[in-house]
Amino acid sequence: MPRLPRRAVPYLLLAPGLLWLAFFFALPLYFMGRVSLEQGSIYEGFHFAWDFGNYTDVLSRYDAQLVRSFYYAGVATVLALMIGYPLAYAIATRGGKWRTALLLLVVLPSLTTYLVRTLAWQTILDDASPTVDVLKFLGLAPEDRVLATTGAVIAGITYNFLPFMILPLYASLERLDKSMLEAAYDLYASRRKAFLRVTLPLSAPGIVAGCLLTFIPAAGDFVNAQLLGSSRQYMIGNVIQSRFLVLTDYPAAAALSVLLMAAILAMIVIWVRLAGSEALIGAEAK
Repeated sequence: MPRLPRRAVPYLLLAPGLLWLAFFFALPLYFMGRVSLEQGSIYEGFHFAWDFGNYTDVLSRYDAQLVRSFYYAGVATVLALMIGYPLAYAIATRGGKWRTALLLLVVLPSLTTYLVRTLAWQTILDDASPTVDVLKFLGLAPEDRVLATTGAVIAGITYNFLPFMILPLYASLERLDKSMLEAAYDLYASRRKAFLRVTLPLSAPGIVAGCLLTFIPAAGDFVNAQLLGSSRQYMIGNVIQSRFLVLTDYPAAAALSVLLMAAILAMIVIWVRLAGSEALIGAEAK
């Protein structure tokens, strides 16, 4: 049996992954882009017409939902970082023999269906909920209602995507070189300075990964706005879902989907320009 050239081995190893991406990512993306340039209706049929007016039309009609989606996703990402970093730091540095159990508790809610978890929040934030009564007593909730508000939607998004923030942070903090901290203490650095100048910069790859893993799916989410909000809190995902499944306006829905992906990709490219590709892939700058 003839031996394969050495140059061909890496390509053969990459072939399964490339075929998977081509079939389940590149091909659907092509059809999505094609549909976004079509004209017609569900009754007359759709035909490809290079209609770029679909993009300008949906952008002018649904710009508020698009901006709202990024706003909600950005606030939820910041809240998830503020909650997740101390928790990941505590598990990584103080977890001890309970580290695995604590990580299991972080992941455990994700084993429940996403829809069920959001419905649970609907019950928690209901007007008759004891939780809402406590929040009102502490002055942390509006007097009228909590459900069907911006805060409820952001709270649901933050909760549902919190594990995506905690796990990368934990992985980054857990493999920190402890000798770097010892060196900082030997140089008379306080715990605060050691954290700000050693721990925080070295955990930056985990922060970047967690923010991306949280922000990207949160920007396209529609379940939380549907169940925890009202039409005033609808995000771009709600519009896409409605255009695809209710109004059957496939070109408009496809155009919105392409615009959402393009906007997220543009943000990632800007981040790479500002922070470098090392921050994106989680590698330490040399």
